[in-house]
Amino acid sequence: MPDTNDKSPLDHDISTHIFTTSAAMVGVCITVIGILRVIIAIRQADLIEDDMFAVNAMLYLVTCLMSYWSLRTRSVRRLHRLERISDTLFLVSLAMTTVNAGFLTWALSAH
Repeated sequence: MPDTNDKSPLDHDISTHIFTTSAAMVGVCITVIGILRVIIAIRQADLIEDDMFAVNAMLYLVTCLMSYWSLRTRSVRRLHRLERISDTLFLVSLAMTTVNAGFLTWALSAH
């Protein structure tokens, strides 16, 4: 029977998923910013959503770096701490992406 106190394999797996997903989400945010800049240029109206997605991309980048650091660390205590931080930051970033999408939808439909 596996030892229930050994969290290293699970943490390593979660860190890998957070690392790859947050890196992909940085790309998604950058793509949205590019599309928004085109819309802003065509409509000649300034939107705050491109700034919000830029902050969102930076949060995903910090999440990505924290999960990468947790993959590279040898200390189990540091691994768990970094894992917790990157997990929390990922959920905050994901919630911010949802809020940004809502703001973007309402801003574009209002014009």
